Amino acid sequence: MNDPTPTGANPMTDLVPAPAATRVPPGPPRGGFPLDAGTTLWAGPGTGTTERWLRTTLGAALGIALRPGPEHARNSVELRVDGTLAPEAYRIDVAEGRGAEIRGGGPAGVFWGAQTLRQLLGPDAFRRAPVRPAAAREIPSGTIEDAPRFGWRGVMLDVARHFMPKDGILRHLDLMAAHKLNVFHFHLTDDQGWRVEILRYPELTGTGSWRARTKFGHRASPLWDDRPHGGFYTQDDIREIVAYAAERHITVVPEIDVPGHSQAAVAAYPELGNTDVVDTGALSVWDTWGISRNVLAPTDHVLRFYEGVFEEVLGLFPSEFVHVGGDECAKDQWKASPAAQARIAELGLADEDGLQSWFVRHFDTWLTARGRRLIGWDEILEGGLAEGAAVSSWRGYRGGIAAARAGHDVVMCPEQQVYLDHRQDGGPDEPVPIGYVRTLEDVYRFEPVPPGLTPDQARHVLGAQANLWTEVMEDRARVDYQAFPRLAAFAEVAWSDLPAPAERDFAGFERRMTAHYARLDALGVAYRPPTGPLPWQRRPGVLGRPIDGAPPNV
Repeated sequence: MNDPTPTGANPMTDLVPAPAATRVPPGPPRGGFPLDAGTTLWAGPGTGTTERWLRTTLGAALGIALRPGPEHARNSVELRVDGTLAPEAYRIDVAEGRGAEIRGGGPAGVFWGAQTLRQLLGPDAFRRAPVRPAAAREIPSGTIEDAPRFGWRGVMLDVARHFMPKDGILRHLDLMAAHKLNVFHFHLTDDQGWRVEILRYPELTGTGSWRARTKFGHRASPLWDDRPHGGFYTQDDIREIVAYAAERHITVVPEIDVPGHSQAAVAAYPELGNTDVVDTGALSVWDTWGISRNVLAPTDHVLRFYEGVFEEVLGLFPSEFVHVGGDECAKDQWKASPAAQARIAELGLADEDGLQSWFVRHFDTWLTARGRRLIGWDEILEGGLAEGAAVSSWRGYRGGIAAARAGHDVVMCPEQQVYLDHRQDGGPDEPVPIGYVRTLEDVYRFEPVPPGLTPDQARHVLGAQANLWTEVMEDRARVDYQAFPRLAAFAEVAWSDLPAPAERDFAGFERRMTAHYARLDALGVAYRPPTGPLPWQRRPGVLGRPIDGAPPNV
């Protein structure tokens, strides 16, 4: 078990996430390896993504070329794949006055090692251009050995409630890579907007990608932003995002919601809705928050329509998993709909809950037949799943426990612990205070493996994910504020083999965060300062959703 070493003079003790093992030469601090204009770069087979990243990102930040050089040269950074290591594991060796070697068990391991090398170089390495004359920057001597605890270290970003332009997504991927996070869950559709171009159904973006106005604050707020809001990603945008992520060893998992959270799709194509009980032609993209009652109709036409959507989605996203939502489907319209009731009888289902499960199982089977795996929010457990399906456990630990015991893989993302749209403090200055108070320390003490699982069941926990729902995050700066610094704590939980939550050295983590805040500053991240929000980060008078202090329903 790794318990982070308190910060000292050596930057090897300031790393976030904390590495598994760090060894420095005994005695007083000694010289290291000076990275300067004469430093060369040797890249072995399989290390091309890291080689390109070092030259274009690290080289640009420090104003050095990192020209190709021979293997085993002095004043060199060497990259090599070492099959004796696990695929995402790495080892960095820095020899005094000679050079640095990064070994990874696979291309991803080499890349994560390079991210650690960047931290060793100080905050200037996180800028886009040099701020000081090119001079030697010394990497301290020593050895770092490291490997992730979990294979799924994810972040979900909701771009349906508030659209984030493509350059913001690329920046978000860079921030994920800097924290060794490797799964980007891309929440692309919801009641408030449809964000991905589907060529055979142009109105999904023509109509469904924008709304006339937006609720400002919680849905009980009297305030509105009367500007139209919208945007979508073309298919080439998606290809660029997926390729950019792959260069950083990040998998993009798309989410297309069925059968609830679908009002934007129904507004674009009214025949998708329950036309026998609602005038779906009068619907528009929803402009407020909560759970819309306008859900998909249980018809063969709707199934064929969404099969067409998913066919194009599979062509854009090569990920093993495809997320179908499957949560918070209001049943009012189905209960009132003669067509839906006839469908329930035809399928021999018990009730409307069974109809929701039928929807999910259909796409479970459909995706499995095409070599993909369905993943959905934990409500999908209620109707039974195909063997390869996985669950995002968001309603506490119970869904994750049930999934693992049933033999399904699970990603732990419980609302009470890692919904980063929730407030960071109980004070009155928090902008649009939503949900539970979840401090930096709370996130640092999150444990992804639920209690009570056997070792075999625990192996079904693929990892953990932090979720960023954007109802009250109207722009990139607000996303930054809600995500950081808590996402740095989450990254350490997902990567490092930490002790049990009560035994974790949060004081040591805070000391290392002192160095990490300087890195975030260099990256331009508008994080929440430890002392509280800055004046321009507050939203006075905008109603949130206070919790009355009752304990979370875990």
